[in-house]
Amino acid sequence: MQALTKNNFDFIRVLLAFIVFVGHLGALSASPDLKILENSPIEIAVFGFFVVSGFLIARSYERSSSLKSYIKKRIRRIVPAYLLVVFLCAVLLSLVSSYTFKEYFSNIQVYKYLFWNSIFLNFKAPWLPGVFGNQAVNGALWTLKIEMCYYFSVPLLFLLFGKNNKYRNISLIMIYFLSLIYLNYFESLNKISVAKQLPGTLSYFIPGMLIYFNFDQFIKHKHTLFIIAILTVWIDLIFNIKLFSPMMIGIIVLYIAYSFKFLNNFGKYGDFTYGIYIFHFPIIRTFTTLGLFRDYNPYLMAVVCMLTVIAVGISSWHFYEKKFL
Repeated sequence: MQALTKNNFDFIRVLLAFIVFVGHLGALSASPDLKILENSPIEIAVFGFFVVSGFLIARSYERSSSLKSYIKKRIRRIVPAYLLVVFLCAVLLSLVSSYTFKEYFSNIQVYKYLFWNSIFLNFKAPWLPGVFGNQAVNGALWTLKIEMCYYFSVPLLFLLFGKNNKYRNISLIMIYFLSLIYLNYFESLNKISVAKQLPGTLSYFIPGMLIYFNFDQFIKHKHTLFIIAILTVWIDLIFNIKLFSPMMIGIIVLYIAYSFKFLNNFGKYGDFTYGIYIFHFPIIRTFTTLGLFRDYNPYLMAVVCMLTVIAVGISSWHFYEKKFL
């Protein structure tokens, strides 16, 4: 049976982050030439991240020596870099603000931004004065508060439905369908932002946990499950309802994670995904504000922007994130 640690999660996370970057590049660049990039499946990529989290966070908790050790590891992984991007944006984006430095740093909105974003409630103060036309500074951060909620919910889920609970699978499946009821209900009301919060996103997180708990069976039947998953996702898309597709997306993502052995060492030079994900949004908006996509070849600037994001992600890992781990 395949070893749990022989996987392609590093590759998958970079791929998902790149899909999100491409979609945001098309939407934020304000370039007609790059508009086609908006078709990048951002939503599926974000939900793919939630699936990966369900699997890896469950594994992290089970392998931790104590609850304290688990929480310490999780906080070290997410919080330092998150706070870094929040404070760097508040300071450095003053350079592209329409306000003077004095007007900018004396504006209460700067400090509201720092406060609310520092506690993961970025929707309370998403913008900075005179920056990007007072639009959201970093629209990618909404997923991080959900990620933090996952970190704290896993110990509870383990307590209720841990590996030794014979009702574990059926209990998690029940939570899955309750989450889907919430998700579909608010989507039917066209309240998409509400639908994509907890508990709606649990419908993607739970499949990751279920596959972790039933890993040997998953590996044994992964090819059959993959074919069923592909067909089921298409059926859900045809009927425009999320019923089995979140579970099937979980199967597809984790099938890729445990196939293609040549990608097993993809992350040997570092885990740049988080840095790429949290920094890409303000970097794209800065390029747009400076008129780089408008005044120069937009395709060339798209490549320059991508390389900038990658360089920042690599730097964030080697010079900052790694020190906390």
